[in-house]
Amino acid sequence: MNKKDYYEVLGVSKNASQDEIKSAFRRLAKKYHPDVSKEENAAEKFKEVQEAYSVLSDETKRRQYDQFGHAAFNGGSGAGGAGGFSGGFGGFGGFDFSGDYEDIFDNIFSGFGFGSVRAKNKSRAQRGSDTLIRMSLTFEEAVFGCKKDVEVTSMDTCPDCDGRGGHGEETCDKCHGSGTVTSEQRTILGSFLTKTTCPKCNGKGKTFRENCSTCSGTGRVKRRKTIEVEVPRGIASGMRRRISGKGEAGLNGGPNGDLYIEFSVKNHDYFVREEDDIYLEVPLTLTEALLGCKKEIPTLYGNLKLNVDAGTENGKTERIKGKGINSEVSRRKGDMYVVYKIVIPKKLTREQKDLIERLSRTDMETKEIADFSRFVRKNDK
Repeated sequence: MNKKDYYEVLGVSKNASQDEIKSAFRRLAKKYHPDVSKEENAAEKFKEVQEAYSVLSDETKRRQYDQFGHAAFNGGSGAGGAGGFSGGFGGFGGFDFSGDYEDIFDNIFSGFGFGSVRAKNKSRAQRGSDTLIRMSLTFEEAVFGCKKDVEVTSMDTCPDCDGRGGHGEETCDKCHGSGTVTSEQRTILGSFLTKTTCPKCNGKGKTFRENCSTCSGTGRVKRRKTIEVEVPRGIASGMRRRISGKGEAGLNGGPNGDLYIEFSVKNHDYFVREEDDIYLEVPLTLTEALLGCKKEIPTLYGNLKLNVDAGTENGKTERIKGKGINSEVSRRKGDMYVVYKIVIPKKLTREQKDLIERLSRTDMETKEIADFSRFVRKNDK
């Protein structure tokens, strides 16, 4: 059976950020969960949404999917091959609520008045958020590649408490280290036991004799740091580069997020870029175009001389193979295209006017001019 594109299922673009993917999943899971949704085929749609999220929220699986599509996971069994889920839709028991799913479903169902699906254990490791910054490049920096330092302000692990949030760690005496407390709730249907997050340790299962004053107990501090970015040859505006582990610090020993650099390339005064090819408009005087000449022109790799043919027309394009961008991104070397532009002077000296008038009295009629003159005479009848 043909599966839908995962990006289409979540309604996001192929360059969507992880935050956008998570937000789309929250919205659709809330809409289609079979325990609360009245939509037709809600269970099937919910399964599609969760399967798509299980792949696109994982950087490794997402790269595999972007490269090979659904075939990347054919070795598994159904959605489980994609790191998905198992079981049926019997209440909440049919799903594996691990990682981000735990936080997402807590938020979803608390909005319906069901309380928490489970009491949060805030002591588990959580990955840090990704960071996106924009970098401006000159035309030359983008073409030839470079190394640039970028200033990043993000949350980093607190150096004074090593991310723990305090000093003198102790087991919480209210929840005895579990991070949750159990209470009994009596209703007309009977008594129910409810697990909630421990209010004293906030679900961490531990307290400190003294909170860290540097980070105010959060385990993280905002820092400004300098990161060296290697820009590959051939980068273009709108492209992004991922630097693993240089995003915000994780919580409770979780891994750092990633840093994404989005590039913006400035225009060049003379060169125009189209993918890996370069275009250059070369001005010619009237006499250079009529008589031909040798013309020195710039390229990305130094100047060279071209033989301009006599009678070169305005707009004529000449290809110079291999003088475009040698790109590390596309792994190809582009070409250079020279476009000739005949420049007509707006002001002439007396001598120049005399020469032009003498030239106009000579026979310079070509076949094209003769054909056009015949058409004008014919059209006038």
